[in-house]
Amino acid sequence: MLITVFSIDENIAFLGKNSLKNNECILLLLLLISYGLLFPADMGVLAVLALPLLLLGISGVIYIYQSVRWLLSKSAVQNKVVVITDAISGLGKECSRVFHAGGARLVLCGRTWEKLEALYDALISVADPSMTYAPKLVLLDISDINCTQDVATEILNCYGCVDILINNASMKVKGAVQSISLELDKKIMDANYFGPITLTKAILPNMISRRTGHIVLINSIQGKIGIPFRAAYAASKHAAIGFFDCLRAEMEEFDISVSTVNPTFICSYHHQPAPGNWEASIWKFFFRKVAYGVHPVEVAEEVLRTVSSKKQEVLMANPVPRAAVYIRTFFPELFFAIVASGIREKLKTEEEN
Repeated sequence: MLITVFSIDENIAFLGKNSLKNNECILLLLLLISYGLLFPADMGVLAVLALPLLLLGISGVIYIYQSVRWLLSKSAVQNKVVVITDAISGLGKECSRVFHAGGARLVLCGRTWEKLEALYDALISVADPSMTYAPKLVLLDISDINCTQDVATEILNCYGCVDILINNASMKVKGAVQSISLELDKKIMDANYFGPITLTKAILPNMISRRTGHIVLINSIQGKIGIPFRAAYAASKHAAIGFFDCLRAEMEEFDISVSTVNPTFICSYHHQPAPGNWEASIWKFFFRKVAYGVHPVEVAEEVLRTVSSKKQEVLMANPVPRAAVYIRTFFPELFFAIVASGIREKLKTEEEN
């Protein structure tokens, strides 16, 4: 049975395409209600003329709101020491770009020095030297637990402290449970669980001594629900959420914030939906491979907003996967039945082929 291992940069897409943001939907709904109340149908021409003005006004309010919110988010990280792991991945690059533009003092971590240097050059080439800091580069293989403590010391030596730690590094494996070796299971746990918590524990004493800091875990919706053929990955993400939920409560007395950002599948820049007859099954409705995942830019900007507002948990999901999380919580038997139905139809389609 085929087993594939790939990085967070190669995530497949999830069902549902982002349309309007929640705030925009609320404002537009209020617009429609106001329009119906203020301009009854019998007012004719007046109502027709007023509608464009209302639309223009509400668009202006939305634009101003988003602009102010974005500026406040950027100002919140200015001069802060921000560590980003796996900065050379698609999402890591976007996080680096967003935080660098916000004036943060970046420490970028990655496994390949050449790629780190390329990212450094890309950031510097578009930055205003008077408004930004030149990033520091640190080699880090997050799955190599034995070297993490030494790397953490190197990170702390860059600026003497860490204000914000963004745990971004991740690895995924896809395959049936019986086809995944225990060695591979351990490798996934090292990258997705033991790696992030080891680095966090190494940085934590510095934050505790200063009684300030923010730890962010970029996790996955699969830390909330288990998707078949991704058992090792889902298990590692469930474990990570459990750890950081406990850490959040423990760090409350030290004024250290802990946030988890759980997106659906992250679209890579080169991903194309995989063809297959099984797309016609119910599985397509629930967990299909379509180009409707969350874009790395969206996730990076949400991470910045999360740091600014100190949100504890963020679920970046479209209506269907978001509903799946609630169904799993409140109606587990229904959730399991839907998943099982999808598996049966998938296997049936494979047999027909």
